[in-house]
Amino acid sequence: MRTDPFTVEIIGEMLRASAEEMFVTLGRTAQSPIIYEVLDMACGLVTAQGELIAEAAGVPGFIGCLSFAAKDISEKFGPAALRPGDVFATNDPYRGGGTHLSDVVLVAPIFFRGDLVGFAVEKAHWTEVGGMAAGSWTTDSREIYQEGLQLPGVRIMEEGRPVQDLIDLLRANVRLPDMTLGDFRAGVAALRAGERGMLSICEKYGLEALREAMASMLDRAEQAALARLAEFPPGEYAAEMWIDDDGLSDEALRVCVKVTITPQRFAADFTGSAPQTVGPINTTWPGLQVGVREIFKEATDPEFPNNEGYFRPVEVICPEGTLFTALRPAPVSTYWETGAYASDLIWMALFPIAKVRLPVGHHLSVCGTIVSGVDEQRGQFVLVEPQAGGWGAKADRDGQNGMVPAGDGETTIMPVEVCETRYPILVEQFTLNTVQPAGVGRFRGGFGLVREYRVLCEQAELTATFGRFKFPPWGAEGGADGSPNAVEVIPHGASEPVVRRGKLARYRLGRGDRARLITGTGGGYGEPFERDPARVRDDVRDETLTLAQAAKIYGVVIDPATLAVELQATQGLRQGARRRPVEP
Repeated sequence: MRTDPFTVEIIGEMLRASAEEMFVTLGRTAQSPIIYEVLDMACGLVTAQGELIAEAAGVPGFIGCLSFAAKDISEKFGPAALRPGDVFATNDPYRGGGTHLSDVVLVAPIFFRGDLVGFAVEKAHWTEVGGMAAGSWTTDSREIYQEGLQLPGVRIMEEGRPVQDLIDLLRANVRLPDMTLGDFRAGVAALRAGERGMLSICEKYGLEALREAMASMLDRAEQAALARLAEFPPGEYAAEMWIDDDGLSDEALRVCVKVTITPQRFAADFTGSAPQTVGPINTTWPGLQVGVREIFKEATDPEFPNNEGYFRPVEVICPEGTLFTALRPAPVSTYWETGAYASDLIWMALFPIAKVRLPVGHHLSVCGTIVSGVDEQRGQFVLVEPQAGGWGAKADRDGQNGMVPAGDGETTIMPVEVCETRYPILVEQFTLNTVQPAGVGRFRGGFGLVREYRVLCEQAELTATFGRFKFPPWGAEGGADGSPNAVEVIPHGASEPVVRRGKLARYRLGRGDRARLITGTGGGYGEPFERDPARVRDDVRDETLTLAQAAKIYGVVIDPATLAVELQATQGLRQGARRRPVEP
């Protein structure tokens, strides 16, 4: 190499900074709240050969698709047909899109003095892309054609100019065209930010230096992955689980994996998993690859800067036509319910040898929710959002409360203020789900959440998919399983729910009806009677555990009178803190 290591490091940081600038640009200019509030998106830069070289901290399941999308566009059109200013769009789940139709990938080739140097790529969840249901995903679709407008790798901007016929096609096929086209324009702005960043490196250091730096970054990542892989004991590790159902039937579906580890190879074989289903929980080959990569990175070295080179030791094996490798025209509307299991199976299989890094089972499902309808003041509305839930305990600490699932990475939950301001909804409660004895152990699982919406318009519809409704998060080493995710509907004037399910498709709600969204507690680790009594006492003081539960579950007897004195003292401290004068 002619480029010194210091310059390589500087170029790497500049590439990562450019990806972050893409992410910030997209978040600040998008029209859909699920993008600018939830951050359901990913941005990155890809080499001319289609290898991810730099990323921003977005949705892991999206980041992993960026290179697949760039390769798909390059293979379809050929490098000679790409021109400066072009932008391509794809949401094809079976190829470069990798997820479902709502997640649209925009790809822009980057040229420096006539040479293709790479691609800027972003992927974001557009609130609307058409289809049979508002919000463009549902739990009861039977084929891809019901799920929205398909963009099979199309040139949507040609040499900097929008292809108006495609723009018109988008506008005519979505329920919220201004929002959808706003998300498109925000994506283009993000691509331009990435392009500027990569070109600035070329201008400062030269094209050859950039190429040498990228090759070095990929090789270094591979060596880092191999070094971490060598720390695992070689062998075969297996796990099996059951998925609730496909959304159309009540039949549980078996999925399984066998992981083979050698110093040079990490192979995940999903042979034996259930075939693709009629309902829309299927995922596809790119989605399976991404799911395996997610947990491989987490189990080996989550801190090392991510790029394609890190995954060179990874091999994925699975026959076509399974839940993990569905073929067209299988529906994929709620793909995340299965894609998450690709990671979780490996998670469970590796837990005995990777418990230093990995917790036990968490709520896992994105718990996707759509509330849609027509409001008297706001007109047509579509609220699309994920939910957060409880994470499993680790071998040395309690689980985390109210966190988004592993597959959602750096996303956030929709703020209450946004829900109540933008939509005809009142948030009746938003609290921890402290159901006991779920997730108990030496270290207990983190608590899920309870979020309850009251409908303020005449009529609305609720669509939800809360996986792990039948099969809760798993515990380990004597720790209890967690609690399930669930959706409840409470009619206006009623106190008890009339519906409690894991999936709902366009369930009719009237004014005053409530939708209660419940996410589960994570699994526990270790025998409950081994829990530190001081931790049990803290749980009682925090009112997440009763005195009776402390005695029954953990064998810790707490004197009520002593506890009352402690609580009074704590309350006094809190009141004193509130009475302290504000410093000028």
